[in-house]
Amino acid sequence: PMPRLEEEWRRTDYSHIHWTDASTVVTPNGAIVADVPQKNLEPLIGDRQGGLLVFVDGKLVHNEVADELTSQGIIFKDLRAAVKENEDIVKQYLMTQAVKPEDGKFASLNAALWDHGILIYVPKGVVAELPIHAVMYNKQSGGHLAHVLVVVEENAQATVQVDYASAEGPTHSSYVGATELIVGDAANLRYVALQEWNRETYEFSHQRALVGASANLDWVIGNMGTRLTKAFIEVDIVGTGANARVSGFFFADKNQFFDLDTQQNHNAPLTTSDLLFKGAAKDQARTLWQGMIKSLPKMQKIDGYQVCRNLVLSRDARMDSIPGLEIEADDVACSHAATFGTLEEELIFYLMARGIPRPQAQLMVIDGFFDELLQRIPFERVRQRLQAEIEAKILG
Repeated sequence: PMPRLEEEWRRTDYSHIHWTDASTVVTPNGAIVADVPQKNLEPLIGDRQGGLLVFVDGKLVHNEVADELTSQGIIFKDLRAAVKENEDIVKQYLMTQAVKPEDGKFASLNAALWDHGILIYVPKGVVAELPIHAVMYNKQSGGHLAHVLVVVEENAQATVQVDYASAEGPTHSSYVGATELIVGDAANLRYVALQEWNRETYEFSHQRALVGASANLDWVIGNMGTRLTKAFIEVDIVGTGANARVSGFFFADKNQFFDLDTQQNHNAPLTTSDLLFKGAAKDQARTLWQGMIKSLPKMQKIDGYQVCRNLVLSRDARMDSIPGLEIEADDVACSHAATFGTLEEELIFYLMARGIPRPQAQLMVIDGFFDELLQRIPFERVRQRLQAEIEAKILG
């Protein structure tokens, strides 16, 4: 049975899901890397990447790792292979510290049935100069279960991008995913996850990062596809002096529903977190963001910030935001906010009076709304892809 009574689920409508079709685990059939759109394969920075792993319907169809990475002891491989070849690392980190099977029904399902995924392991003191890139692409209808495990050890650095996308044809598909980010003491991880599933995919995912002492995490999240997304996104700040920044983009149209649940858990003193989500909704789309900042008792000198800004673009669209704080210490600076707005007709009129067609005028205003978020993203190609998504959903 689906979870119904828990607070984080009671606003989620999943009655339209065809579970008989969506839950049948896919068997790869003639998958090749040429099936994947070029935009999902492009390097994050420049024209080189440290590695590229591509999965189509769960099958590894492209496996490329630069010598610069392997010579440094960096591991980037299919998680199934890592279970056999890097058993000690997998046993230490896989679903033992970040995402755990008991975190929820779909975390348990992923733990039991994941059939593809990646391991990225950066040893102590190693700097991965080139970005690391993985692509999960689906062609067939049915169930897909992937697991991402990224471990950046003490004083190490890495930049990682993971793309999730699917062909337009398949219907009644599901993605049950887990993402674990382990950032060691004084380590630095920049992590980008861009989701572009087709409109007949239902995503249920658990994503959690652990950030060690004096470490830094910069996490960029883009939600663009699916019929329904239910994502639990958590940052556990577990070491003194750690810092985490999370930047989230979402744009829903037609009958899409994005249900995003974020948590910033300050489990150590002298820590900071900064979460900004910005989203828009049009047509009959719906979005829900539930955010929480928590601190443990006696964890002083905490600076936590969260805000979700929403732009409602039609009468039938609905956007809800529920920010929250659970603070058990007295020397903290934590704040939360949620804002809602619509397009200002006066501004649209002003632009149209200067010869700009209404659709372009609307696009300019919406671009302005998202600019604050886009400027936080340190990768030009990611900004360009998100801007292209905005244009596609406004201009059609």
